[in-house]
Amino acid sequence: MKRQERALKIAKILQKLYPKPTIPLEHESPYTLLIAVLLSAQCTDKRVNEVTPFLFKKANTPKKMVKLSIDQIQEIIKPCGLSKTKAKAIHLLSEMLLEDFDGTVPNTFEELEKFPGVGHKTASVVMAQAFKIPAFPVDTHIYRCARRWGLSRSKTVKGVEEDLKKLYPKKKWIDLHLQIIYCAREFCQARGHKEDMCPICKWLIEVDPKVLM
Repeated sequence: MKRQERALKIAKILQKLYPKPTIPLEHESPYTLLIAVLLSAQCTDKRVNEVTPFLFKKANTPKKMVKLSIDQIQEIIKPCGLSKTKAKAIHLLSEMLLEDFDGTVPNTFEELEKFPGVGHKTASVVMAQAFKIPAFPVDTHIYRCARRWGLSRSKTVKGVEEDLKKLYPKKKWIDLHLQIIYCAREFCQARGHKEDMCPICKWLIEVDPKVLM
């Protein structure tokens, strides 16, 4: 089976499993989404969602955030890990938003990736979810599944992203990004993975078992 054929079938399975995927990070604006995604680095979405209500109650805009000290921010976000680094990044990017963008989150990769704590993946999530601009953020779940399902053989996140973008039309990127994550968490975990329990791996065993990694 050719990779493109496999990719289309996998997309159909994912669409059936998760027809209307929504981002699991709770947010109310592009700014709060940006902060939530930044906090999610090396932290679970569940933990971020437990922390952000307390943070956003005090500061849900750049103007309110800069009024908090870095120490105050760090104390609130401590459960998310890397709190010192993340608190500094949140405070500084909020200052930059006020100074350079009148407090409005920009909608270009170039501008977003200039902010501290914001890499390509974070920028991609914000572009896709806040502005509905096609992007295909690749996290550890997507990297694992794309390689396991034979959608990419690249050993880099950038390479996997490029392969996925070639396989799927832009209009599918935003949903597929979330659908793969949900499937990875529910059925195709890194540890204790059982191929016959994952709808996609189970199908691959039947039609193209050599693909599975």
